Amino acid sequence: MEVRLGEVIELNPRETIVKNTIARKISMNDLEPFTRDISTFSYERYSGGTKFRNNDVLLARITPCLENGKTAFVNILDQDEVAFGSTEYFVLRGKKDLIDPYYLYYLSISQDFRNVVIRSMTGTSGRQRAQKDSILNYKLNLPNIQYQRAIAAKLKVLDDKIRLNKQINDNLAA
Repeated sequence: MEVRLGEVIELNPRETIVKNTIARKISMNDLEPFTRDISTFSYERYSGGTKFRNNDVLLARITPCLENGKTAFVNILDQDEVAFGSTEYFVLRGKKDLIDPYYLYYLSISQDFRNVVIRSMTGTSGRQRAQKDSILNYKLNLPNIQYQRAIAAKLKVLDDKIRLNKQINDNLAA
């Protein structure tokens, strides 16, 4: 069925971290281009930034990070943990039973979606930012949730293999 993405996701959902609390921080430098998994992070005192949970998608909204593929799937947090990061992220959270979180991630790295979001960028040269309406109004033919899960499962196997191969290479290098 054709939907606007804003009907099946929350964009920048509200989360809370008490100021000055030590929390996990995932900065823009922690995201590798076109890589699902987040491999590095730090613990820092929270004083501001975008907040998110496991199963959220982090999408860079500033140039050149968006064009360079800085997008990741949050899957490294403890249960009920809220982390924070750059204010230059859009956080995409799928609405339960409407869009699979992994399907949402794979949609967010698709060329069609990325082109729409990149074309929405406004601002001065070198500091352009994507507009949230380009995400919320993005139209797609969304399959039913079971089919989404089946598609995402096949793609997830490939990313899991990439992660495993990276771990093997890191061990061999050490």
